[in-house]
Amino acid sequence: MTVKEIIKKDPEGLIAQAYKLSQKAHAGQKRKTGEPFFIHPLAVADILVSWNMDEETVVAGLLHDIIEDTKTSKEELTKQFGKEIIFLVDGVSKLGKIKYQGVASNISAHAKVENLRKMILALSEDLRVIFVKLADRLHNMKTLAALPAIKQKRIALETEEIYATLAYRLGMQNLSGELHDLSFPFLYPKENEWLLNHIPEKYEARKEYLEKLLPKIKSSLQKHEIEWDSMDFRAKRYSSLYHKLLRHDMDVDKIYDLVAMRIIVKSVSDCYAALGVIHELFPPLPGRIKDYIAMPKPNGYRSLHTTVIAESNKFVEFQIRTEEMHRDNENGIAAHWLYEQKKKGGGNPKKEELSKELSWVEQLRNWQEKYENSTTDPEAFLHAMKIDFFKDRIFVITPKGEVLDLPVGSTPVDFAYHIHTTIGNTCVGAKVNGSFVSLDHELRSGDIVEILIQKNKLPSEDWLKFVKTDGARDKIRVAISQKKTSLTGRRIATNTDLKLIVQDRFGLLKEVTDTVTRSHVNIRHIQTIHQAGNQFPVLKLQCQTTDKEKISRLILKLKKIKGVREITYTLT
Repeated sequence: MTVKEIIKKDPEGLIAQAYKLSQKAHAGQKRKTGEPFFIHPLAVADILVSWNMDEETVVAGLLHDIIEDTKTSKEELTKQFGKEIIFLVDGVSKLGKIKYQGVASNISAHAKVENLRKMILALSEDLRVIFVKLADRLHNMKTLAALPAIKQKRIALETEEIYATLAYRLGMQNLSGELHDLSFPFLYPKENEWLLNHIPEKYEARKEYLEKLLPKIKSSLQKHEIEWDSMDFRAKRYSSLYHKLLRHDMDVDKIYDLVAMRIIVKSVSDCYAALGVIHELFPPLPGRIKDYIAMPKPNGYRSLHTTVIAESNKFVEFQIRTEEMHRDNENGIAAHWLYEQKKKGGGNPKKEELSKELSWVEQLRNWQEKYENSTTDPEAFLHAMKIDFFKDRIFVITPKGEVLDLPVGSTPVDFAYHIHTTIGNTCVGAKVNGSFVSLDHELRSGDIVEILIQKNKLPSEDWLKFVKTDGARDKIRVAISQKKTSLTGRRIATNTDLKLIVQDRFGLLKEVTDTVTRSHVNIRHIQTIHQAGNQFPVLKLQCQTTDKEKISRLILKLKKIKGVREITYTLT
């Protein structure tokens, strides 16, 4: 089914209306390929139809560029299509503003990429927004060659590290693999050329070999009265093949699943029965039997895999699954939820508060299992797509496009200190999404935040009343103490340095630190100094208090510890 076929059946429906509006609004616009721009939203909508998306999502696919790239207003769209569809269109527009720049930062590259993935989810609020964005990215990648080389590499890297991974985590194996393959030539042109020169003949030879095995396999399955829906061949994707070849000295003969045989059967019991038949025909390779039905992959992938030693001593991988597993493996959560919705309707149980240690994919999988057996409101499946896993976090963007992860309730001051202490200390104002805001303004996911600074400026004590993060609070206190020192001409103490002369013994340091923390005193720094020729080392502790009464009580406790010989202190 295509969008045009749907329109033919329902010429007055929402999809037909969106088609006409999108075609009219984008009239005269061209893509970088030189083609009419409307080809793109139509292709996105067709991809969404192929994923069995609901009507609203397909309409959002047809309209996803209309707010950003045409004169059509949000109010016009809302009037014609309603708030739900405009919510989806607006969500896709927001995601379009996120760019993976790969800028240097004070967090690791891995953490930065993970923050960006989380932000995409948090911003979307509804998984259907992500489905539209993934369809949009898939079509754009197919025409990436029309863009300048610098853009090609940036978009390919973003696709590889962000969108292909999101697709995989959503269980959309086929889409994830396709995005990886489309990115590969732009990120690894030499490696791609090597594969093109060395692999096609190998693929063809392996496929011909497997075709010769088919009659024997079909005959044996019939003999055991095992019905199958289909048998086909799955060639390993170039991107994953290359990374696997690196682990095997680029020897293609060591890649057992270069072309795998896929058998689709009627039921789970047939999967195991078919596995037994394959092992009866060909001996299995030890350690290569994988049961992803009993123990699915974290993204929900289910199948039986086995590698056998077939005729002429060639290694062959078989993948055995049901039609339902195959559908879910190809299109993941999208296919599962929407198929179940159409088939029998869904339930509307309350969303349980799941442990924060669980990944978002595990949460989705738990929801899948819960809705699978429910029989009430079909709207529950769409409601289940609402994403609220990140209620306690927000994801905001620097002017350079870097994503920062902050607690809910954070302000521009928290943002400034997260970037750098100096930025925080010298902050005098902030812009959020291009507009000036107060420094106590509460930030939201998706905000682009710009900090205005003034040299030699120090923070205000009032900031302590509204900052959310401990890091910002500590840095403000330090800066305020320095500010008071410069005004009075003398430094105001904020810490106490304890100097202990001790007889070194096993467990002494732990006893000392335990005693300090039990006295409700924070240790900022600790140092042990061993002096040559002196059998008594010096233990230095910097404690975050200037309360003389508390210090006196602490010293009395420390003196009772075996091995502590002398204690002095100074306020710093």
